Amino acid sequence: MATRWEYATIPLLIHATKAILDQWGDDGWELVTVIPGPDGGLVAYLKRAKEA
Repeated sequence: MATRWEYATIPLLIHATKAILDQWGDDGWELVTVIPGPDGGLVAYLKRAKEA
């Protein structure tokens, strides 16, 4: 059976980027990419495998 994923998008604060990503990583999320958001800030896209 193929892995099923869930996704999240989160705004990143420049002064706290590492702490934000570390917290989400501790919760099982994997960073996919970071792109500029519509307001000029950065947005992180994350994924993790869904539990069965």
